Amino acid sequence: MNFGSLGKNSFMPGEYRKVSENLFPSKGFARGKGPDMKTIVKFAGALGIGADYQRLLAMDRDNTGMLAFLERFQNNLELLIQKTWVEKADERRKQKLLDEVPSLLSAIKQGDFPKAIENFGKILDELAYLFFGAQSEKEDFNEYTFRIDSQMGLFWWYGSRLASIKEITLKNGDRDDKTLWAVLLLGICYLTNF
Repeated sequence: MNFGSLGKNSFMPGEYRKVSENLFPSKGFARGKGPDMKTIVKFAGALGIGADYQRLLAMDRDNTGMLAFLERFQNNLELLIQKTWVEKADERRKQKLLDEVPSLLSAIKQGDFPKAIENFGKILDELAYLFFGAQSEKEDFNEYTFRIDSQMGLFWWYGSRLASIKEITLKNGDRDDKTLWAVLLLGICYLTNF
């Protein structure tokens, strides 16, 4: 996916620019600093999943409700993949994508959020291809998705920025798993409600 930046002449609607720049600063994150929870929750609101997201964010990952939610996410993601119409030549790609879903869930359950974010980013790239074909690889893809639906465009923009966040660490050099999980949960929650 090629999404461009948030420059002055950006295709992103104004109401999303500030919350997007706060979540994924164009200059990247300073060591020991990632987005705060308030910023992440505001981004969830912009995606239209604010209340559901906050409810999920308050749960422990091994909570029965969260495990049920992750199962619902898996089922919905697999359904999205299976029901996507593709050319016969892309059927193999579709099956390969279905095979990637369990590794994403495994990384989440193990608490390996950099790996989970990497897996989720790959899944989103392929899902964009299944939904939009070769358009997903074009320079104006983000602008294209914003024209279709602004929240959906914001979601695909978020997906393109995930790789920039997977290395967030605390000042002492440890990974900031709480922030990584919160940012990953944004995409999971959105796709579960898609």
